Amino acid sequence: MSVSLNAEADPDVQLMLAVQRGDRSAFEQLFERHVSGVVGFATQFVGTRARAEELAQDVFLQVYRARHRYVPRARFTTWLYRMVTNACLSEVRRADYRSRAQAPEPPGGAGADDPGSLPEVATRSSEEAAVTQESLDRLRGVLEDLPTQQRAALLLARVEGLSYEEVAEALACSVSAVKSLIHRATLTLRDRMREEQE
Repeated sequence: MSVSLNAEADPDVQLMLAVQRGDRSAFEQLFERHVSGVVGFATQFVGTRARAEELAQDVFLQVYRARHRYVPRARFTTWLYRMVTNACLSEVRRADYRSRAQAPEPPGGAGADDPGSLPEVATRSSEEAAVTQESLDRLRGVLEDLPTQQRAALLLARVEGLSYEEVAEALACSVSAVKSLIHRATLTLRDRMREEQE
């Protein structure tokens, strides 16, 4: 099996190769290292933490099932987030997605102690907190309204920190398409936030 130079230096790739050899503790390490990021990404994408956690479980089950087919051509996170993105895209294409996404989140839901979610309000004064929370809620709403490919590209690049090349691989498109998706998403976000402030 050929391993690219970038992949070879990735400790997660080494863990996944150990999973291929039957090392269950390596799988547990991968899960622990990435589950909060996957849940955070999925929460921003599908809107509810509960569904995001279910999707994360599904994705890690896919990772385990696909272990024998895994070929390290890039960083492990590129491969992982391709699975996560596909799961999220499938979720938002489901007929009942909108009704479930708009259901109220239970207390301790999206954003509660979740490093992968959009930042929560720092407690300064109750008035400042209310204004900041309102802005974050509007941003979340605009994000949910973005076309799914734009939302995926923006979240992968800006929240998860993947390079354009890695986003392109995760979305199975070209780097120029990724740049275009992120540019359009950024313009839409800016325009919509401006409109809501007027």
